[in-house]
Amino acid sequence: MHLTEGIIRTRPDSCKRCYSCIRECPAKAIRVVNGQALIMEERCIACGHCVKVCSQNAKEISSFSSAELRNLVSENKTVAIVAPSFAASWPNEYWKIPTALRTLGFEKVIETAFGADLISPVYVNDIETSEIKTIISSSCPAVCNYIQKYYPELVPNLAKIVSPMVAVARYIKSTLGQDYKIVFIGPCTAKKAEILSSSVEGIIDEALTFVELKHIFQESNISLSELKESRFDPPHANMGKSYPLAGGLIKTADLSGDVLEKKIIVVEGKSKVLEIIDEILNNQINAKFIDILFCEGCISGPAIDSSLNYYSRREKVIEFIEESINEVDKKVWQSEVYNSRDLNLRREHSVKNQRRPVPPQEEISRILADINKPNEEDKLNCGACGYLTCEEFAISVAKGLAEKAMCLPYLIDELQIAYENLATTQEALHSAEKLASIGQLAAGIAHEINNPLGTIMLYASLIKKQVEKLEEGTQYDGDLKIIINEANRCKNIVANLLNFARQGKLTLQKFDLFDLITAIVKKIKLLPAMQGVLVEMHHAALDSMIEADKDQLEQVFLNMFMNAAEAMEQCSTKKLSITIDDSNGDMMITVADTGCGIAKENYGKIFTPFFTTKKIGKGTGLGMAIAYGIIKMHKGDIRFESEIDKGTTFHLKFPKTLTQTFN
Repeated sequence: MHLTEGIIRTRPDSCKRCYSCIRECPAKAIRVVNGQALIMEERCIACGHCVKVCSQNAKEISSFSSAELRNLVSENKTVAIVAPSFAASWPNEYWKIPTALRTLGFEKVIETAFGADLISPVYVNDIETSEIKTIISSSCPAVCNYIQKYYPELVPNLAKIVSPMVAVARYIKSTLGQDYKIVFIGPCTAKKAEILSSSVEGIIDEALTFVELKHIFQESNISLSELKESRFDPPHANMGKSYPLAGGLIKTADLSGDVLEKKIIVVEGKSKVLEIIDEILNNQINAKFIDILFCEGCISGPAIDSSLNYYSRREKVIEFIEESINEVDKKVWQSEVYNSRDLNLRREHSVKNQRRPVPPQEEISRILADINKPNEEDKLNCGACGYLTCEEFAISVAKGLAEKAMCLPYLIDELQIAYENLATTQEALHSAEKLASIGQLAAGIAHEINNPLGTIMLYASLIKKQVEKLEEGTQYDGDLKIIINEANRCKNIVANLLNFARQGKLTLQKFDLFDLITAIVKKIKLLPAMQGVLVEMHHAALDSMIEADKDQLEQVFLNMFMNAAEAMEQCSTKKLSITIDDSNGDMMITVADTGCGIAKENYGKIFTPFFTTKKIGKGTGLGMAIAYGIIKMHKGDIRFESEIDKGTTFHLKFPKTLTQTFN
């Protein structure tokens, strides 16, 4: 797929993803890549609609520089052929254009409209004699390109007649000589594609737009205000000057264009062109001849470069026609047309099929589901993506012509999810930073307390032994037991502090997670806190093997189960449900209790070190903080929901395999 190398290109970094060009492109030849709406060369019909609608001027037409033109005219005998719509582009100085072109070095400046006079009788002949049901005019290259690429069934309907540009060029070559170089100047981007068409290639040497010509005038320091007026070189055109107006071909050929005349139809403008082509394909049109222009007349071409509105441009062209038509010597004109009766004004049209097969409905439905539009009521058909309907957009995605990110509602949903994930990540980062700081503090405290605590326990035990020898069961004996028990509790707190501070080291091994949890449950069932607790285990995993630090996960689950048991201490119904499941390479464990629940104001504190709702002496507030740290080290996740007096459910998720190596 070739992008941006054709007649129309996208300026780097100018595209703002408004998708106006996609919306207006009749061939759907534009695809968004890395934020830029790039043109697919092989699909482009060079109609230039994307240039007209781009508010950011991100679309540019391939141009012929003033230096290149100087080389052409200096080294060759050259003729400029000018489209009659030029009067709309230079509304107040159009008679100075022939002078300016001669100043650039052109030997002759001729009206393209004479070519329209030449081909009009050929159209009359074909309309009267052809066996083709409906003939489509071939003067508009954008229409020809569109039919050749997207309606190959209608290629035989295209008139095998050259455009006015090619007709006058063949006339010039036959009368002045084959060595003459010819440059066409007009408002049409598709002319740049037409001169490269195989059946007419080599006749026109370059096609310039009015925009290009104005730049060349500027670069060559040609000021129209300083030039004198002059007329075109012969042959002079007659009614062919009306070709840029709607129905101009009909007027030139002197055919009946009356609205009641069913034999001939005149169509202009993109939407009407697309509609009539569909109708011709479906045999809904009985007219013998259809004159089609992709723009609303050539005076609305993408490179007309005029600040005038449609009607003012039309008036200027009519003014030019009225001024110049009376200067034409009709006898000379008729003689020139007659003498050209043997001139070859025919051409062939080839099929360049770019249609892609409609993808299966299953694929379209899948894409619609991916962009959150699985049902009819979800399809907004907002057109923000550049396509009329969500269905049409999904088809284009399936064909590789569009991307899901072009759907604005989908993109907004994705951004919302991204923002939520970012907020969660920032919160987790903040927690991790806080835990790390507390861990450093805890390690220091544990280290400093351990030594004096060991001394207290040692001497308390020695004193207790001495007291026991003197008299067992004295008050001192009981006091010393309290000292030793409290010192042991301090020792456990210090051990937890050290466990919390040492997070970051994992010893990985493969083991069965269900077997580990079963062993933990079996071990704690004998503890007083588990008396009366009904434990339900659900093994829904297809494979419960996991690669993790077995000892640390045991610590996590032991902590979770004991917390659940203590939360149900005052409850009449005591049930602990443990479910193990797996999906997409992850292990999911659900731990649900029927306990007292967690107050909403404590939701944000559950994993904070030293936070506890247990009675004094019952907990250190480090268990869940340690569990949280271990889970995060395993690249896992933990979340919960709770309801007061109804219970709490924790959801834990671990990857089955850790790719990172821990030291």
